[in-house]
Amino acid sequence: MRITTKVIQKNQLNNINTNKLLQDKLSQQMTTGKVINRPSEDPIVAIRALRLRSNVSQVTQYYEKNAPDAEHWLEVTEGALTTMNDVVTDMIRQCTDGANEYLELEDRETILDALKALRDEVYSTGNADYAGRTLFTGYRTDMKLTFIENTVRKYSMVEQVDSSFLDEITHVESGELNTLNSTNFESTNPDIAGIVEQDVAASKIYRFRTSYDNLDDVAPKLQVFKEIDAATGEYVFEDLLVNNAALQVSNMSIYEDGAYLDVGANEVRMLRETGEILLGEDVYKALVALEDNPATIENEAEIRFTYEKSNWKDGDLRPEHYFACVGEDPDDATKTISYNRDYLQGIMEKQAIEYDVGLNQTIRVNTTADEVFYHAIGRDVDDMIRAMEDSATMLKVIEEIEGMLKSGKYTPDQQDTLNQQLEAAKKASALLNEKTQKLYEAGITKMQGHLDNLNYAVTSVGTRSKRLELVSNRLMSQQTSYETLQSENEDVDIAEVAVQLTTADLTYNTALAATGKILQTNLMNFI
Repeated sequence: MRITTKVIQKNQLNNINTNKLLQDKLSQQMTTGKVINRPSEDPIVAIRALRLRSNVSQVTQYYEKNAPDAEHWLEVTEGALTTMNDVVTDMIRQCTDGANEYLELEDRETILDALKALRDEVYSTGNADYAGRTLFTGYRTDMKLTFIENTVRKYSMVEQVDSSFLDEITHVESGELNTLNSTNFESTNPDIAGIVEQDVAASKIYRFRTSYDNLDDVAPKLQVFKEIDAATGEYVFEDLLVNNAALQVSNMSIYEDGAYLDVGANEVRMLRETGEILLGEDVYKALVALEDNPATIENEAEIRFTYEKSNWKDGDLRPEHYFACVGEDPDDATKTISYNRDYLQGIMEKQAIEYDVGLNQTIRVNTTADEVFYHAIGRDVDDMIRAMEDSATMLKVIEEIEGMLKSGKYTPDQQDTLNQQLEAAKKASALLNEKTQKLYEAGITKMQGHLDNLNYAVTSVGTRSKRLELVSNRLMSQQTSYETLQSENEDVDIAEVAVQLTTADLTYNTALAATGKILQTNLMNFI
């Protein structure tokens, strides 16, 4: 093969260009720190890099964003539940003190003040939020658990219960003895002036206690299960019939005469101020007799009480978080908004908020209001407060009468009247004290039940927090592993590249020198 100067020149230039390309490649690796800068340089490394980058991005999202957000939500939730735990524990302490039948008037007033303060506090805890999202309201994170100011807005609510929600209470009838004072003890009102010990008595009342007080002046509706509509599949409820007769349904004020007395056997009576629905004996027996058939999907034992409320106080629980209800549109009072209609079909899906904290791994972060913030807590306290107030009021009446008798400024006939009233007041006080004591003893058990449910919720949050901690630890390990693999796949060894670049530079310069010396000699040198 004939080797010409042209061939030598061409080969030398190709070799020099190859060295220059290597030098350029090593220089780019040195400046970028990456093995390749274009997928075409090494498709296998490029594909592996894309996969590893995707893995690192996912793990980083889970570890640095989702997991910490979930952790903070759970921490705030646990703090709110711990506060409520302290409140309910203090309620139990007050119940224990109130169960003492030998309390002085000052002691009763102290317990009353404490219970009222605790009642106001128990639900305000439910308005706790994290990053502007209310913790305990399910998907309605933009809405507080309670009304945050006095509000006028009409709601029609349906409470779906069973016979376990019905109870018996003791009513002490003492006429208007609790209003007696030095100016009216001789009034023409026989419930004050003419009352004697025999007129004071305790009676048993059957009732359903609604979740709210101060209800609207509208008679409640009581319905029981009838059937499932074959065409629509919807539950059909009808008004309760007792002894094949329609109920006598009415509403009245607790300040009307006989509000708690003479409830007819077939009668349902709502007391607006207290939110109690009194049941006649036959009505109570008919409701208690309802039983659910576990072999069917029907709700044969379900009882529905429908009532209305328009005036809400700061701290009242919002009904849309608990019941199927219809409320006025806050922006247009001529329109209504329906909430939780699925509840009427037995569909009460838990509004759980879950965070993705790993591949196919989720953590539930929220606790819903129905798990811890029961209406029964406040309503139980309301019962105890009313009972203690009635008992304290009667003690004040006794002190008033005894003071009047000791004053010596009344005639013998007036003293006889006062003595009769004093005996009646003492009997009423004894009956009210007995009622209060039993109510507070029962309150200890009820509050302990609320506390148990609360502790279960706290434990559930703690369990989720522990699981999240384990997931976070694993994510940290995965992040380190993926970043190591990514570095091994993409990053260059700077020291090795530096040596190679120095070698390439030396080779390039040597090639230039050799080529220059060789190409200096040509045919003209020999002529």
